[in-house]
Amino acid sequence: MLSSSKIPTESSRSAACPAEDAASAGLLSRLGLRFTAWAERWFPDAFVFAAIAVVAVALAAMLNGASPRAVAQSFGDGFWSLIVFTMQMALVAVGGYVVATSAPADRLIRRLAAIPVSGRQAVAYVATVSMILSMFNWGVSLIFSALYARALARRTELRMDYRAAGAAAYLGMGATWALGLSSSAAQLQANPGSLPKSILDITGVIPFGQTIFLWQSLVMALVLMIVSVAVAMWSAPSAGNAVTAQDLGVDLADERPALQASDKHRPGEWFERSPLLTLLLCALGFGWLAQEFMAKSPLVAISGLNTYNLLFLMLGMLLHWRPRSFLDAVTRAVPSTAGVIIQFPLYGAIAAMLTAAKGYGGVTLSDRIAHVFVSISNTDTFAVVMGAYSAVLGFFIPSGGGKWIIEAPYVMQAANELQVHLGWAVQVYNAAEALPNLINPFWMLPLLGVLALKARDIVGFTFLQLLVHTPLVLFLLWFLGRTLEYVPPVMP
Repeated sequence: MLSSSKIPTESSRSAACPAEDAASAGLLSRLGLRFTAWAERWFPDAFVFAAIAVVAVALAAMLNGASPRAVAQSFGDGFWSLIVFTMQMALVAVGGYVVATSAPADRLIRRLAAIPVSGRQAVAYVATVSMILSMFNWGVSLIFSALYARALARRTELRMDYRAAGAAAYLGMGATWALGLSSSAAQLQANPGSLPKSILDITGVIPFGQTIFLWQSLVMALVLMIVSVAVAMWSAPSAGNAVTAQDLGVDLADERPALQASDKHRPGEWFERSPLLTLLLCALGFGWLAQEFMAKSPLVAISGLNTYNLLFLMLGMLLHWRPRSFLDAVTRAVPSTAGVIIQFPLYGAIAAMLTAAKGYGGVTLSDRIAHVFVSISNTDTFAVVMGAYSAVLGFFIPSGGGKWIIEAPYVMQAANELQVHLGWAVQVYNAAEALPNLINPFWMLPLLGVLALKARDIVGFTFLQLLVHTPLVLFLLWFLGRTLEYVPPVMP
């Protein structure tokens, strides 16, 4: 269903909308369009950025006085340090996709699509759904919201601007996902078994109660949701100026693959078509989950990545009902995990080179960078300095969990020295990490594939969100951070 959608040609788009409407013709949108056009032309694959980062850190470590042998040793030692976390994060994406593409989810989408009474209201609904779902699973948010936008686009009487709806569907990834349950940094810090020792020795274990469930974090997420929905609704073109999916030549047909007649009679596939195995596996899975949640505090239980992933996989299996449908969804989801699988080992190697390759005077590169952070900031300004730094770095290394592995050794060491609340330092990273997603084409790809659009179709709207979010996020990080006091690291 997702891969068969037809992507309109440039000529069909030009014919459909010879003059851009007021929203996309403004200065802000033109800047966004130019940035995205440049990024699509000049940005290499995210793997290239990760490889460049490895080389840069290795050279910097040697300039810091570490021997080539020590750098190579730390590279190899760190390469597989994230293997558990790599698999866990790949399953976050798979579980989210499987749940979002199930038949019950499709029925829910159709019901939600019947609610809005105008195009602008429809865009606001998409934005709201996207951000709420992102608090639970970014994969569910990305795919479900895109399918929701397609369903709304079939209601031709709404005259909904399809590009604005696509941008609204992306707001979960661009505004709130890192403040929710699938936050890579928060999950990593709460799971000592997945956290490299080089970081664990600096930060200790930081439970969800000190990161995503801080009242300050929840307030920030709520404010971002309200502002984002308002901007999405306000910036969406009116019905008279809207460019619909039909105008863009997007094929909105629901093309779920039908079961071939010959397949129905193959005895060997009986188990694939029967819900029997689904029910048995789900009974075991949900039975274990029930014991886990009864034996522990819900906050502690859900913070376990294995528990979190099992919950979504079992839910996805149950919603798909038959193993064949579940397996087909998993197959379609796997390509989206390629970047995680191949890049995360490089991030683990970078973290090891930062913290293990000692240079002059036994000082590591991580120590040097941490001292720079301490010298240019204080307890009061740390959130703004770190937030701005993380946002800029996020343009070039588009990976929530992977980039945290790079940043954590020195920014968390600086947080300790400045006595900044460590859980809030994680949330500073999380909030700032989402900002570059708004205009970085890397994270848009799964959504654009479902919508049959290109990045330049939606980035005019997301760029406007970026201009609003950046000062707001930095202010909230500074203002709310002032209400927290430093707590020493808790070692497992």
